[in-house]
Formats: sequence, structure tokens, C-alpha cells
Amino acid sequence: APGWLRRLCGRLLSERLLRPSGVQAVVRGILEGTGGGAGAEAAALDWRKCDAVAKILASCPQQCLSLEDYYRQVCPQILDLLHIQDKVAARQFQRVATTTLLTMAREHPGLAERHLLQPLLSPLLRCSEAAELAVEDLAAGTVLVPEAELGSCVEDVLKVYVVGNDNSSLLLGSLQAVLGVVFSLYSFAKQNVSYLRSPCQEILLWFLEKAERERSLAVLGGLAGLGGTVPTLHPRCRVRAGSEGGAAIAVEETISDEDEALYQKISLEQCHMQSLVELLSHCQKSGLAGDFFIHCLKELTQVAAEDEADPDLAVEPGRSLLELEQEQAKQGRQLLVLQLVAALCEGVSDTVFTDIGQVQQFVAAVLQRACAHPARGAGAAAEAQTLAMAMGLVAALLGGAVQLQSSDFSVLKRLVPLLEELSRSYPEPLTQELASDLRIAICTHGACAPGTVGAAAHGVLGRRPGVGQSPAGVPGGAPSAGGSRAPPQHRHRERSTGREPSATSATAAPCADSPAPAALQELLVSAYDPQPPARAAALRHLASLVTQRHPEALRLQEKLLQVFLENMQHEDAFVYLSAIQGVALLSSEYPARILPVLLAQYECPAQGTGDAAAAATRMKLGEVLMRVTRALGDMVFQQREPLIRAFLRGARDPDGALRASSLSNLGELCQHLGFQLGSIVQEVTCCVTAIARTDPEAEVRRAAVHVVVLLLRGLSDKATEVLRDVLRDLYRLLKHVATAERDGAAVLHAQLALEELDAVMRRVLFPPQTLQKKIVVLP
Repeated sequence: APGWLRRLCGRLLSERLLRPSGVQAVVRGILEGTGGGAGAEAAALDWRKCDAVAKILASCPQQCLSLEDYYRQVCPQILDLLHIQDKVAARQFQRVATTTLLTMAREHPGLAERHLLQPLLSPLLRCSEAAELAVEDLAAGTVLVPEAELGSCVEDVLKVYVVGNDNSSLLLGSLQAVLGVVFSLYSFAKQNVSYLRSPCQEILLWFLEKAERERSLAVLGGLAGLGGTVPTLHPRCRVRAGSEGGAAIAVEETISDEDEALYQKISLEQCHMQSLVELLSHCQKSGLAGDFFIHCLKELTQVAAEDEADPDLAVEPGRSLLELEQEQAKQGRQLLVLQLVAALCEGVSDTVFTDIGQVQQFVAAVLQRACAHPARGAGAAAEAQTLAMAMGLVAALLGGAVQLQSSDFSVLKRLVPLLEELSRSYPEPLTQELASDLRIAICTHGACAPGTVGAAAHGVLGRRPGVGQSPAGVPGGAPSAGGSRAPPQHRHRERSTGREPSATSATAAPCADSPAPAALQELLVSAYDPQPPARAAALRHLASLVTQRHPEALRLQEKLLQVFLENMQHEDAFVYLSAIQGVALLSSEYPARILPVLLAQYECPAQGTGDAAAAATRMKLGEVLMRVTRALGDMVFQQREPLIRAFLRGARDPDGALRASSLSNLGELCQHLGFQLGSIVQEVTCCVTAIARTDPEAEVRRAAVHVVVLLLRGLSDKATEVLRDVLRDLYRLLKHVATAERDGAAVLHAQLALEELDAVMRRVLFPPQTLQKKIVVLP
């Protein structure tokens, strides 16, 4: 446009923007013309237009006197955009408001905090214990935050923070100031029926995921009552149930009866503790639950050390009132730590650890506690059991529950000084011996593992099959070798004599927690044979048992799945191909149970593995998924959404080979789906078009064009019906590749696809004429 026209339009736009309700008028003027129906849906998804409007609103016009005045006039109107009731325009207006707010927060943090974030969070800040409002002066029963205002505030926070997903320090700091109140609402909604439970949970989980780990741990400690980093709900404020399914915050009268007040306080703390454990159960994959568990164990160790140092400090006569209050607060904190550790052990201990480092930190905390405060008195049995479980975890690691690398042993070596001290100072001789043997096994990288190590590993895995189980393969879920590594000839001698391996041999039963027949037990042992031919033969035999639907093999399907998945990481092609066949057969028998596990591992590889190893494992899992797709046939439609989502995510992976593999799998899946593709064909077309035009690697562009070939080949004459909305885009893509692509193989794929498309269109436009004989009976 000419310069004079741009200047005139800018001046008129700025003048309208600064008038009352100008923001909404400008947004409606720019985004008008949606008209409802498919056009409205398309406009609601046009994020680029919404982002352009947000940039206009975030920029101060030249006609405004100062930036402060502009923010004072515009910011309340921007917050009003979050409350548009029109369902068609609501998504656009919310997108504009969120993007504008985040842009202003990045460009002018101080002004954005004063004019946007504080008004947004004011209902939550009003009832916080750090609020400037004197809640004590208000009468009992006064509604501090009404139900409608509180529900609207929580929804606005969800839209801006969680949906906006900007983890800047300003946003995290402002949200941290109200997390205590949000947690109180979450705890209330968890105990009652309220629609606030889900948004409050999403807000809390978003902060814990986006903040730094130390900050998240401090916030969790504050929510549990261990620290003051998070302002909580004011002591005189209580959450009440609302009439519309929400909640309101009101001032309650101080309870004069001490017993009743104590009961209310204990009930509230217990409710908050249960809610915190429930919240941490959603943070296990990220490792936050394990880190907080270890943090609490360290607090417990400090409590034990303080009690050991000053056992009778509380009963000394002549102490001042301040000292007595401090001692009472200290005892309350100790009880809180004990209660928190007990709740975590009961709620999330089975799957709390996600890598070797967390296991090491947990064991170190337990060993430090045992060294500082040996098991004596009333709690001796519990202390000894905790110590035995921790040392059993280390023994299971060394016994072969996981394939340890040299880096893992460097992590475990941090336990050597503690084990040495425990072997000298602990009163029980068996624990001393086990600590000494574990130290030897760690220092020799498992080459020399005495028999006590194997017995401990077998004991902990036999008693608690879920301890330490995690997606990363930490002990408890994998078939484990129970102790010292016996040479292969010794194991062969055990097989030939018909004896089952003992708990202290390297071939201890992988399924020690569930008895199996001797033949199946022998196959599970052979699946970890160091010789690739013997291992592959065992895997093939296990796969044949699945095909024959052997009852004992089907009963141990989870163990078999773990065995096959571990052997897929073997470098020998015969071994991992046998494992791939076994996983495919098992998945085709139980797709609803096993496919989600495979898809989760395909999308999120195990932590601690290198990029190349993770990409290779994911490509093998992709081959498994495609074999399952072929086996399911038309029944694959039930798993259509997660499969396509997984392959589309794989097509965006940094590794080029994995991108090409994911695209190949995507093409074959689309070929199988046929008419069942539905609206997903739009996403597939956009993905393939972008990759074929912009990907830097020729192999990936080749795979993207090959997806179109498979799609047309699989649909055949149905292509004009299924692809009617995207057929023109695919044709333009193929012509572009055929004329502008430098890679010869990609050009060949494009020419093949054009020939397929030409054949399809010819059959549709010029159907073959057939001669038919008709016999007509005349009247």
C-alpha cells in the first residue's frame, strides 16, 4: 500500500483504539467476516491473524501521551477480551488477549505486572496470607471472593499461563504468589464436587513442570507446610461450596474451643497432604516426585540427627517461653516430615524413581540416616526394613536388573564411603557384611559380586515387584539376574543337570515374583544368554508360545513384553529382529493393553540413553507398530489417532533417519486405513507438504513423497472421494518436486505418484466400457 494510505490507516486505527471499548471494536473490525459455519471455524484457527492483532495492541501509538497512560487505558479492555461469551468469536478474542498480554510482559515487565497481572490475579491475592487487606477486621461470614469472580479468575489464569505457555521469570514469579491459594482450591475441589479441580490441577502441574527443579521443590515444600516460600490461604479464610458448582472464599469466625480448633487444623493438614500426594502422582515421569521424596528423606535424616544430638532438650527446666515455642514449632515440623514421608511411601513409592541418579540419591539418604541414627528402640523394625529395601535396590542393580553403563557405576560410586562407614559402625553383622559386599561389587563394576548381593537382589525383587519400577528401566520391572555373574559354562552345566538356577547365580529367575514351569523359566533365562544364537533361539521359542496361546506364557505377558523390549536394544540383528517379532505377536494378541505402552516408549525414549541409541530403538519400535498394523487389518481404526499422532511427532524429530522412518510408517498406515482416514488426511497432507519442500535431508524429502505414493496406491479409485479436499494440494506438491527437486530418487517417487494419480483420474473420467447382454421380454 502507498505510504500515505498506511499513515492514514494507522492514525485512524490508533484514534479508535484509545476510545472507550476501542480494543474490542478494533479486534472485531479486523477479525470480522467470519459469518459462522465452516468459515467461522477456519477464521478461529487462523492464529497468524490473531497474532498480528496482538502486535498492534501491544504497540503504543504515537498519539498517546505516555506508555503508562496507554497501558492504563488498554489493559483493562485486554483482560475483558478473556470473558467474551460469543462461542464463535471467543477463541479468537482469547488468543488475541493471551498473546497481547505475553508480548507486553516481555517488552515492559513492570507495566505489565502492574496493569495486567495484578488485576488478573487480584481475587486470589486478596485472600492470601500475604495480602495487605486486614482480614481480621472483617466480620465472620463476609464473602471475600464470590463464586463467579473466583471461577472467572481461575479460568483466566488457565488461559494466560497454561494455554499461553510462556515460562518467563515474571509469569512464574507472579503465579508463585498465588499457588498456595490455588492449592487450597484444588484440595477443596478434590474432596468435593467442583469444576475447579481440573483447572487448578493443570495450573499447579504447569508451574511445577516449567519452573527450575530447585524452585519446584521449594514450592512443594511450601505447599506441604515445610517452608514459607509460598503464601498460603489466610488462616481466617475458608473455601465454601458455591451454588453453581464452583467455590467461594469467605471469612470464618475464630473457633474458641481448643479441641475443635485442633481437630479442624489436623483435618485440613491431612486433606492437604492427600492432595499433595495426588498431585505428585502426576509428576513421576519428569522425576519431580522422586526428587521431592529424596528431599523429604534428607529432612527425615536431619530430624534423626537432631534427636540423637539433643534427646532431652525439651524437658530441661527454666526455659523461656520463646524457647518453648521454638521447640514446639520444631516438633511440629518433625511430625509433619514424618507424616509426609509416610504418605509418599504409601501413595507414590512404587514408581517414584525414573533413573539411576535418583535411586542413588534415595539410597544415599537412607544410608546417611542409618549411619547417623542406627535402628534402636521402638522404630528399629521399620528402620531396618527401610535400610534392607534400599540396599536390596542396589543389589538388584548390580545383579543385572538393568544393563549398567560405566557412567552408571560412576554414579553408584558415590555410595562407597557410606557403605564403608555402615560396614564398620552398624550394630547388625548381616547388614555390615552386605554393605561390605556391595562396596566391593560397585568398586569392581560388578565383576566380583559375593553371594550376599545376589540374595539381597532376589529378596527385594521377590517381595516387592513394583519397587523402583519406571519407564527408564530402573529395577523392579525388568527380568533380573539375582547376583554374581557366573560364567556361561557353569550355567550350561546347571541346565544339563536339570537344576533351576539359584538365587545367587547370574541366571536367577527373571520372574521370581510369579512362579512359572521349568521349561518357560529356562527360556526366560536363555533370553539373557551372552551368546546371540542362544538368545535369539529363546526369543523365537517364546514368540511361538505366544502364537500358540500357551496359558503360562499369556499369564506372564507383561514379563514377556519386558524381555522382548530389552532385547530389542541388542546390537545383533538376529537378536533384535527376533525380539521385534515377539513384541509384534504379543501386541496383535492384546492391542488395547500393549499398544499404549509401545506408543509411549516410541514418543518418549528412555532417559539416560544417547541420541543415536534412542533413535535406533524408536525405529525398531516403529517396525513393531507397523507389523501390528498389518496384523490388525481393519481393526487398526480403533488405534488410528494415537498411531498417526506418534508418527507425526516422529516426523519432527531432530534425527533424520527417524524422520524418514516415521514418514514411511505413516504412509503404510494411511495405505491400510483407506476410507477410514477421515479428517486426519488434512494433517497428513500439511506435514508431508512442509517436509517435502523444506527438509534439509534428501532421504527425508524422499520419504515424504513416498507417503503420497503409498496413499494414492492404497486408495486407488477411492482417492477422488477420500482426498477430494487435498487432491489439488498433493498434485501441486508432486509437480513442484518433479520440476524443482535436486534428489533423483525423490523425483522418481514424484513421477510414480503422478502416474498413479493420472491412472486414477483416467479411470474416473473415462470408465471402461463393458458389453452386456440384456434379454427384454416384449409385451
